[in-house]
Amino acid sequence: MAVPVPSAWRAARVTPLGELTTPPRMTAALLRLTVQIVLVASLWHGLYTTSSSTAGLTEGQAVTYAVIAVLASRVRELDQYAGRDTVLQHMHFGTIVYWYLRPLPPRRYHALRAIGEQLYGGAWALTGYLVCLAFGVIDPPRSAAVAGVFLLSALLGQWVLYYVMLTLDQLCFWTVRNSAAMLILVFAQNLLSGVYAPLWFFPDWFVTMSAFLPFQATLSVPLSLYVGRIPLSDAGVQLAVQAAWVVALHLFTRMLWRRAARRVISQGG
Repeated sequence: MAVPVPSAWRAARVTPLGELTTPPRMTAALLRLTVQIVLVASLWHGLYTTSSSTAGLTEGQAVTYAVIAVLASRVRELDQYAGRDTVLQHMHFGTIVYWYLRPLPPRRYHALRAIGEQLYGGAWALTGYLVCLAFGVIDPPRSAAVAGVFLLSALLGQWVLYYVMLTLDQLCFWTVRNSAAMLILVFAQNLLSGVYAPLWFFPDWFVTMSAFLPFQATLSVPLSLYVGRIPLSDAGVQLAVQAAWVVALHLFTRMLWRRAARRVISQGG
């Protein structure tokens, strides 16, 4: 049975409304984000006190990269557990079956909810970006072309990240509880995507290994385009790689949804 579009899009409001209706949580998020930006900017400024360039990066590029990485992480740092609507929680309490009894398919519900979370988190990131730009904490894009390519790459990066996190959610259908896997994947995602530090500071073997994984497509590529580490002449190749990861992960997660449905059993009426 088809679900009316306005009704379906209500799923996108689940997590954002949970935060908007709890001001203390928003205040805590604002304070945490502010402290992170101040500490990260101070750290990278300190690292460049004795050098004007490190690993081919100037001080301005390094600070810009690090601060935008902090802002980008806000897109996926919403408190999903407060809404008690995560796959992990539903699997633990056995209520995942309700996802399969609704007129709205589970795959679509999960996607709509993620869109709402990313739009809300993106509003936080954009506001922080404009504030940092106004106060001179970060550098602006070098040209309109760079800004456009960065936005497209960032969109593809968030798309890849959604599928990566979806894969972890789907793992719950086979492991029931995957808290340890969540911690490992989040750490791997942050490390291999360049959240903790740009990948150019790591050994060559590490950079080569990360090139075969989808993580750097989520953040490292967009930020490298923004700060100029990846020239515009190479942007087409990088965007194509990101798009390829989107297609591959889409097909993979679609297959997992079908297999997961076979493991859900509803008893009673």
